[in-house]
Amino acid sequence: MRELHDLVHSPHHLLVFEAAARHSSFTRAAQELNVSQPAVSLAIRQLETTLGARLFARGHRSVSLTEAGEILYHDVSSGFARILETARALRRQGHQSHVTLSVSTAFATYWMVPRLAKFHLLHNDIDLRLQTTDKDLDLAQEGVSLGVRRGYGDWRGYASALIAEEELIPVASPRFAEAHPEISSLEALATHRLIHLDEPYRPRPTWKDWFAAMNVAYHDRGEGLRLNDYALVIQTAMAGEGIAMGWRHVTRTLLEQKLLVQIGSWSWKSQAGFFLIWSSDTELSPQAEVVRRWLIETAQGSI
Repeated sequence: MRELHDLVHSPHHLLVFEAAARHSSFTRAAQELNVSQPAVSLAIRQLETTLGARLFARGHRSVSLTEAGEILYHDVSSGFARILETARALRRQGHQSHVTLSVSTAFATYWMVPRLAKFHLLHNDIDLRLQTTDKDLDLAQEGVSLGVRRGYGDWRGYASALIAEEELIPVASPRFAEAHPEISSLEALATHRLIHLDEPYRPRPTWKDWFAAMNVAYHDRGEGLRLNDYALVIQTAMAGEGIAMGWRHVTRTLLEQKLLVQIGSWSWKSQAGFFLIWSSDTELSPQAEVVRRWLIETAQGSI
């Protein structure tokens, strides 16, 4: 570092150089840095003197990088970008006292809420906030620490941990099941009132997919209830309005409480799963790390 100090003299010279190179203008660099144009010119000259290389070709009204300037700008700009990202992450950690978890309404309602009391008992110093959304957000861009996504665990820019394998079963209210004891075959199931999930932004399995996995031909004629939110699908099934596809991990508590019952013993385990994800480029805050670890351990204990 002593040699770098001798060559550069001041980190301020590199900041001035980066701004001048990016704008191709000493004047605009001065405006950005809130200094005078002569101050920018002086800093550049001092940097060129200590390096022993000309960094800019001066024109009458403009400047352009020389070959040496291009080489230095490449390294300086990339280095500053990494420093900026780290500084932003540290500032978020220092100022963000809460942790945001982005989830669907159904996951929040039927998976998270029943477990929040245990979380708060263990970690009453952490302000965990649930952000429900009808689409999969870019967590890093939105400043969200953690999210739960359906997929295969291979999101670019994100690390992931499996929360639950995707297993889908037919579910209905106990009253509906008692009123329809004739549903003893898949063919009979296909003729009854089915509740469909039609999500507008996220791909989700359909009844056609489910029956295909059961090797049963099913033609969706547009009948039955169609809802665009899975929490509404489950609520409608509990109200006795028909049969819904139940994700096992979401409906487990409702099945245990006898608010829903499984119709038949049919089950489809797809190749997908539900994953906890977080940015692989930004370090989690200590609070978010605690939440991440708790979610993974809780999921492993409940599967």
